[in-house]
Amino acid sequence: MDEDVVTIGNRANLMAALTCMMAILTGCWDRLEIEERAMILGVAIDKAQASEIEKPRNITFIGKNVPETDAPALRITIQLAVPGRIPLGPSEGGGGAKGGEKPVWVVSAVGHTIDDAFNVLQQEIAHRLFWGHLRVIVISDEVAKLGLMNINEYLRRNPEVRRTNWIAVSEGEAGEFMRVVPQLERVPILYLLGTMNDAVQMGKLPNVFAGTYWSATSSKGTDPYLPYVRMVRSGSFEMAGLAFFKSDRMVGRTEPLEIGAYMGIKNIKGGGYTALVQIPGTDTSVMYQVTLRKSRIDVAIRNGKPVIHVKIHNEGNLVEKSNEHVQLSDEVITKIERSLTENGPVNYRELIRKTQQKGSDIFGFGEYVRAKRPAYWNREIRTKEKWEEIYTEIDVNVQVTSSIRRVGSKTS
Repeated sequence: MDEDVVTIGNRANLMAALTCMMAILTGCWDRLEIEERAMILGVAIDKAQASEIEKPRNITFIGKNVPETDAPALRITIQLAVPGRIPLGPSEGGGGAKGGEKPVWVVSAVGHTIDDAFNVLQQEIAHRLFWGHLRVIVISDEVAKLGLMNINEYLRRNPEVRRTNWIAVSEGEAGEFMRVVPQLERVPILYLLGTMNDAVQMGKLPNVFAGTYWSATSSKGTDPYLPYVRMVRSGSFEMAGLAFFKSDRMVGRTEPLEIGAYMGIKNIKGGGYTALVQIPGTDTSVMYQVTLRKSRIDVAIRNGKPVIHVKIHNEGNLVEKSNEHVQLSDEVITKIERSLTENGPVNYRELIRKTQQKGSDIFGFGEYVRAKRPAYWNREIRTKEKWEEIYTEIDVNVQVTSSIRRVGSKTS
């Protein structure tokens, strides 16, 4: 009898052990090797020409009767990582992999919607498209001006698209940014990624990821914006400003120096931009580099309308002067600070005026009204559309002070 009990117990233990082993050993049943994925590194989105979509390929619909959409036909261009060619360490030179082998494959397709275009593209690629390594999305200004609602809707539904990806608007064709061959980076899209990341570190660009942009599209008191990039020569491009939106449509853009003005208003502390300033009473100019920004925004209600008060303080260094015979005495430095304080508000007011003309509150003044004057907001505004209308008429007062902290190691 005791032997039967022991045998039953051993069998039970064995079955429990086998059950645990089955759970552990099933980890690879749905494996997908890295070589079996088509890893997307970058995506460019352009408006397709009519000639590009005349011949249907019967991939997402059959026949000539195309289902109607309220968005333009799109051409997508993507960079795919080529397995085994992505460099993992330093090597000689840039602009490509060893032996002339390209580390990425650039392909494009046309569709009536963005998902239609990717379905067409998937028909041409052996492996499943994988978005987990996507870093940058570039959208042409032509598409951005028509509206990004359908593109945002598609990207936000895709769980593989990270909210920390960059989205940028390009001047002209976005597909060129996928085909560019930079000299300082062997993986082309990483050069664009590094340009924007380094611009953030240098205080030349706000940290506006895809998630930040999408949050602004859902906010009642803020309109979204994106980096605006421009090709300047073969293999090179520049940060040309910020593209600002009204809801999901691009309505304008800033100049490069106005990015610094935007960051000053938004209290993004790290400075980076340098301005050419003339010394009062002389024909000599100096380069003033902002190193620190501080700002404060207050809201008042006057005559039934919000009034925004913005106070900004810039601290910076003098990094160059155009005439070595001019001495940077305490008196001259005081004159420069006074000139910066008197003339500083001009750039900020011009930027605010530019956005007010388009009804695009990229500064989030509406959120300050919601937070500090909730009763007024709930009674008079309530919706984003109403705030965009009111924003064009409100007064925004800007007060700027500037100080010079350092003039360099040369005293004269």
